Amino acid sequence: MMHHTIKNLIKITDKINTRLEQINKIKNYKIIAVSKTFPIEDILPLIDYGQKDFGENKVQEAIDKWSGIKNNHKNIKLHLIGKLQTNKVKIAVKIFDYIHSVDSFKLAKKISEEQTKQKKNIKIFIQVNIGNEIQKSGIDLQKLKDLYLYCKEINLNVAGLMCIPPLNQNSLKYFKQMNSLKNELSLFDLSMGMSADYLEAIEQNSSYLRIGSNIFGKRN
Repeated sequence: MMHHTIKNLIKITDKINTRLEQINKIKNYKIIAVSKTFPIEDILPLIDYGQKDFGENKVQEAIDKWSGIKNNHKNIKLHLIGKLQTNKVKIAVKIFDYIHSVDSFKLAKKISEEQTKQKKNIKIFIQVNIGNEIQKSGIDLQKLKDLYLYCKEINLNVAGLMCIPPLNQNSLKYFKQMNSLKNELSLFDLSMGMSADYLEAIEQNSSYLRIGSNIFGKRN
């Protein structure tokens, strides 16, 4: 019996590939299976199937869940997609390969210092507050270029930009804006699109789709 998570992943991949063929775009994306709150039993079938990118949003949960698996599967890439407090940077740098939520100069500096100490090279995304929402994480649009230049200056490996568009709004216009910002900064990657709007994201050149409930099912 094929595990439900694999069936779901295949369905999503088929949908994406069909959409890319319709709009004549090349396949240049990775699906991050967002496994936060899900037990390892739901994750192992996906690893056996060949899924390499997984997302967690809490540092401690990631350490508890992934330390053993990462020792046994060197090709797994772990993505931190939740907010990162500066006091958790040390352990985050230890376990994660990508950090999608860099949204301040202070956090960037801390990651840079920590990866030098640990002799690691983490890939980071700068999180943009694309909807200009007071309660949301992310750097303000007018400070984005400065933060990007600062990250380069302190030797952070900036993969691209990340956003979480405002809830219950059409994400497409925000994705379009993100795509232009990425081009303005000559960056390659965009981390955007979740279970509800990944097809819109792929149309706007998202290269990392953060999909959780559509793969694993509803969270408790």
